[in-house]
Amino acid sequence: MAIRNSSEERASPEVPAPYGNGPSGTGVTASDTARRPGGRTRIHHLQQAKSNGEHFAMLTAYEQYTAEIFDEAGIEVLLVGDSASNNVFGNETSLPVTVDELLPLCRAVARSAKRALVVADLPFGSYEVSAEQAVATGVRFLKEGLAHAVKIEVSSFYAETVRAMVQAGIPVMAHIGFTPQSEHALGGYRVQGRGEDAQRLIHDAEALADAGAFCVLMEMVPAKTAEAVDAAISVPTIGIGAGNATTGQVLVWSDMAGLRRGKMAKFVKQYADIRTILSEAARTYGEEVRSGQFPSTEHTF
Repeated sequence: MAIRNSSEERASPEVPAPYGNGPSGTGVTASDTARRPGGRTRIHHLQQAKSNGEHFAMLTAYEQYTAEIFDEAGIEVLLVGDSASNNVFGNETSLPVTVDELLPLCRAVARSAKRALVVADLPFGSYEVSAEQAVATGVRFLKEGLAHAVKIEVSSFYAETVRAMVQAGIPVMAHIGFTPQSEHALGGYRVQGRGEDAQRLIHDAEALADAGAFCVLMEMVPAKTAEAVDAAISVPTIGIGAGNATTGQVLVWSDMAGLRRGKMAKFVKQYADIRTILSEAARTYGEEVRSGQFPSTEHTF
């Protein structure tokens, strides 16, 4: 079930920014708001979803067209993930991607999404040194990247970092369980929170929620552990390989839509075969160009 705003919000769409929207602003017009009851998805809408027993969807997006398509399809949250490292820039892992590489992608998504909440990953090395570093990086993603919130891969150790960011006005989504930026420390891609280790994840989630995180994302966590985490905290949870007890679910779009080839993680469901469609289109185009079939008179001035 998608997020539904209250009847009061549906009757009174989100009001314009009090100081104007600038030359282009968010791109949200009165007609846009009329087509999308409630206007922009906000943090409190995610909280309402948990309170009402509803669910929301989250997908990664790295550029204009996927952002537009997913936004128009009603996806409530778009993540400009550090997964761009291996889905855009061709790296093997998320570790090499930098702040300066992610910021332009974030701007493109934020400018293109009229309704979705846009969340940006803080890449490895951009927040771990100190709370001051985390605040400074978060500010860049909100100011330069135009993101609405940021996500960091953390444990209870970083509770004070989260608190400092929230106090600075930066909405923070906390990512626990398997954290890809720590793959070397964790010994590779391994499920987290099994057995007695479940209590550690519950403790992490509680500490991070208490520090002000508006949402907790869990990756590669047993369903029972994720359910226990969700029950222990009042803020919404998002799962990726964490069962269906969470308020939201997230997938990397190129996995979900079948663009990436190779072995998929157990938690991935592919809803399309975009790679085959693009491959066939490119092959046909190439054949028509080489044979002289394209451009025909229909495509000539």
